[in-house]
Amino acid sequence: MELIEKLRAAPVAGLSAQLRRRGLHRVFIDGVAPLTPGSSLIGRARTLRFIPLREDLFARHGGGHNAQKRLFDSVGPGEVIVIEARGFPHAGTLGDILALRAQVAGAAGVVTDGAVRDARAVAGIGVPVFAQGAHPAVLGREHVPWEHDVAIACGGAAVEPGDWVVGDDDGVIVIPPDLAEEVADATIAQEQEDAWIAERVAEGHPLDGLFPMSAEWRRRFDERDAGADA
Repeated sequence: MELIEKLRAAPVAGLSAQLRRRGLHRVFIDGVAPLTPGSSLIGRARTLRFIPLREDLFARHGGGHNAQKRLFDSVGPGEVIVIEARGFPHAGTLGDILALRAQVAGAAGVVTDGAVRDARAVAGIGVPVFAQGAHPAVLGREHVPWEHDVAIACGGAAVEPGDWVVGDDDGVIVIPPDLAEEVADATIAQEQEDAWIAERVAEGHPLDGLFPMSAEWRRRFDERDAGADA
């Protein structure tokens, strides 16, 4: 199975648990949710950084083919645009035209710790977008589009270009590339174990000794494919 398919089969909650076991505790992009409930995204990060509004800087960096537009014009298939907006929900960080550009380019999605303008239109375009919510103001109310493809902070998480970004209804998580395969495999294995435990619970077994599994329950789980009586 290709890595991206493994990540597609791995829920964010499970990936979170596996990263925590490996000592990574600050990998959540906090405060964001899918603009369309039920949306998910998986891809490698392309990053965009906004700095706080200062009118003279916006005059030099905010207009024309600025950093925001350059990134949306260069995003590739399967990539996720991740925007550092300092957690400010009071101005849009993308709207329908930029979302359409991402969709046409084959981007896997957009994550912003700021807000989205034209929210209904953006949702209708179909590219997965995770954000704090909607706001009608243009980005110039709060932000200057400054640079792209650099290390950023989005929703309290450090994100580097090339990191794996995975999102579902539980939120968005960032996975270092060198851990992605290991973490995905471990998550899938844990999901299989949890599904088996859930079957036993549905049969009426109590949690004590089953969740987590005692040595006896572990033996039964390990022998399940041999037709052991569970």
